Amino acid sequence: MNFAFLLMGPYDPKKHRVRFESEGGTALMVGVSSLEEAAGVARELGEAGIDLIEMCGAFGPEGAARVGAAAGERVAVGYVVHDGSQDEKFARLFGE
Repeated sequence: MNFAFLLMGPYDPKKHRVRFESEGGTALMVGVSSLEEAAGVARELGEAGIDLIEMCGAFGPEGAARVGAAAGERVAVGYVVHDGSQDEKFARLFGE
């Protein structure tokens, strides 16, 4: 399986990208600074044969849908969420 993880923050996807390769496939981690950038990266990854794209929770369901549409019908797309018991910790970290 070829897998990618997109991370939202003050990143440049041309510079902030790591790749791990093994006999089982490829894993990429790519930093992006906006939803628009993420959609462009997802399109690129889908065309390059990525099977699955996961994203940090900053994308939310709407962002995940937009990235999924850009990646193409063949690519599975999801985003990370946390258990509600962790809300207070996340609020401290992200100022929510």
